[in-house]
This record gives sequence, structure tokens and C-alpha cells, in this order.
Amino acid sequence: MLDRTNAAVPGRQPIFNVPAVITVLAALMLAVHGLRALVSADTDIDILALFAFIPARYDPSILSDGVLPGGVGADVWTFVSYAFLHGDVTHIGVNLLWLVAFGSPVARRFGAVRFLAFFAVTAAAGAGLHLLTHTGELVPMIGASAAISGCMAAAIRFVFAAHGFSGLGPAGFEYTVRAPAAPLSTVMRDRRVIGFVAVWFVINLAFGLGAPTGSADATVAWQAHIGGFIAGLLLFPLFDPVQRSRREPVSPGEPY
Repeated sequence: MLDRTNAAVPGRQPIFNVPAVITVLAALMLAVHGLRALVSADTDIDILALFAFIPARYDPSILSDGVLPGGVGADVWTFVSYAFLHGDVTHIGVNLLWLVAFGSPVARRFGAVRFLAFFAVTAAAGAGLHLLTHTGELVPMIGASAAISGCMAAAIRFVFAAHGFSGLGPAGFEYTVRAPAAPLSTVMRDRRVIGFVAVWFVINLAFGLGAPTGSADATVAWQAHIGGFIAGLLLFPLFDPVQRSRREPVSPGEPY
């Protein structure tokens, strides 16, 4: 039985309480970007060669062994490390805004360890699809967009739940984060989810077909975005600690 007199006051609960793991990721990305701004151009190229995702690294007919640093280790870690590198201030600024917006509810739901694993898996999925569609390409891919796309997909698995989306108030947000998620087959019949996914794909395809990116030297790795999004959508149940069989609260603010 809930003691209403001792219940938390909704107005005292911050709506945009950024989880510590999101803050740490953002700080790390900013630190990496700041470091790259301080080093010489040659050193920055070395950093990209060691940590960016370069499809040609996996094609011996393009690059012989030893041309790119890192060896077998870099063959593995660059599937994730590229997400911590960004092209310019606009690139990292936009990614951090989306990370806070969509990563925060997912991190609140998953917890730090699960979220970091989810971030790594969706980043790797994005790199994998980029590799399949850019075989042998020498241009490095950088940016956290694939993992953030995975967070967007994970978020729609529970924020649009029929009994879970209860507005933008603190109590409604907390309820949404804690509510059991419906099966994917149910989620994908929700018109709000269908609309969100359709708009998301249209925007990414538009950029892929040549819409301006804000930088003359940059292109959008939209295939990586799609890889991260699909991975986040499909793999969400593997990371979600909230059991579907758990009884849903009657209304926002009431305990399970």
C-alpha cells in the first residue's frame, strides 16, 4: 500500500536528469575532440588511422598488412572506437544533443553496464553495415551517430507503450522508463512508432542522397545509422532488465 503522504513530490524530480554514464561518455568524446584539436595535423592523421573505422583495413587487396597501425587489435576495436571521434564542433555538438535526448531514457532503463554494452554493440552493427556497403574504401568513418541511432530505436521500444507514455512530466517520464515493453510485433503496429520510423528513414536517406550536411568535406554514413538503428530495435530485449511479465503500475507514480 502506497503512503501518499510520504510519496515523492513530482515537482522535485528533474525531468532531464542526465545519467552519469551519459555524462561520462559525453565528457570522453569532448576530451578526445579537444585533444585532436591540440595535436599536429600529422598526429591527428595517426589517431584517425589507429581509431577510425576504415573499410580498406579489412581488404588485403587494397592495403597490405602493416600499412595501417594497430594490427589485429585495431581490426577489432575500431568497430567501436570510431564512435568517439568527430569531424568538427557541429558534428560533436549535434551528436551530444541526440545522445542526451535519446540515450538518457535508455541508460536510465538499462543501467550503466548494460547501456555501455548496448552502445558498443550498436556502434559495431553500424560499422558492420558500413563495411558491407563500402568495401575497400579508404575514407575513415567517425562519429557516434550509429550508436545514437541504436538508442533512438531502443527508446521507441518503450516510450510509446500504450500504458507507458504518460507525458513529459517527471512522474510520467519515470513511469515510462520503468514500464514493461511490448513485443516488437505490437510496437510496430503503433501509428506513432510507424510515423517516427518512417520520418527517421526518410531523413537518413535524404542525407545519403546528397542533402547538405553543414560541412563541405563531410558526408553522412547513413548506412551505419541504419545498421545501428536496426540493431537497437531488434536487440533491445537482450539488454532490457524490465521483465514483460512484471505487473504494470496502475498509474504513474505508483510502485510495482
